[in-house]
Amino acid sequence: MSTAEFNTLTSLEGELMSQRETAEIEMAARDISVWFGKRKVLEGVNIDFPKRSVTALIGPSGCGKSTFIRTLNRLHELIPGAALAGQVLYEGSDIYSRDVDPVQIRLKVGMVFQKPNPFPSMTIRGNVLSGLKLSGMKRDNHDDIVEKTLRSAGLWNEVKDRLNAAAGDLSGGQQQRLVIARALAVQPHVLLMDEPCSALDPASTLKIEETIRELSKEMTIIIVTHNMQQAVRVSDSTAFFLAAENEPGHVVEQGATTEIFGNPQDQRTLDYVNGRFG
Repeated sequence: MSTAEFNTLTSLEGELMSQRETAEIEMAARDISVWFGKRKVLEGVNIDFPKRSVTALIGPSGCGKSTFIRTLNRLHELIPGAALAGQVLYEGSDIYSRDVDPVQIRLKVGMVFQKPNPFPSMTIRGNVLSGLKLSGMKRDNHDDIVEKTLRSAGLWNEVKDRLNAAAGDLSGGQQQRLVIARALAVQPHVLLMDEPCSALDPASTLKIEETIRELSKEMTIIIVTHNMQQAVRVSDSTAFFLAAENEPGHVVEQGATTEIFGNPQDQRTLDYVNGRFG
């Protein structure tokens, strides 16, 4: 083989490897910096989110985790005075490009918030289907959708005999799982979760965590959590955010969850995961 042929073959192998690696990444943040007015709250965040995995975002309050997760489906831009630099790539394309419809992005990249927010006077069934109606999506077999999404959210067996009851009659943990079912009805590829268990009791938290692990077999999940044990239990990879006083938040360290908690490379990460601050 000539030198030219060898170089061509090496180049092709490199391109194929890069394509395979890209194919396994569902979303990616590239040099994301965020401002609220003149105040910079995040700086230079770079994270890859592999397909069918759970990534935990950890760090003390005020370091920009919730702000960052909202950049991943363009909720950040709804805040007056908010600005962003960098790229958020979804399936290789920047979601902030001018020709991208943010509504379509939010259908593919769903969000579950800290406090359960079902429509309390609407029925359980109506809540599940409300996302379809609000988005204008037309899907048949509504009964199948309701059962499938409630099963996926780990709620079906508890509510199958009272689908026409008001969602407000459910417990807090059940309401949060109903919200997850509502998000699943529009068939997102990515599910963002901003401290979804912070207002729940331990039993409800365990059920949500079981739901997260099951869902990660089919979709990509990104979760903000202050619960270190939860991050260990549910996530495949972890990113540790930190912000010094009067400085923007940034990622100190990221990697496999087993490494971040078992063998961190930065002393600040070690101190945080061992509860010495935050």
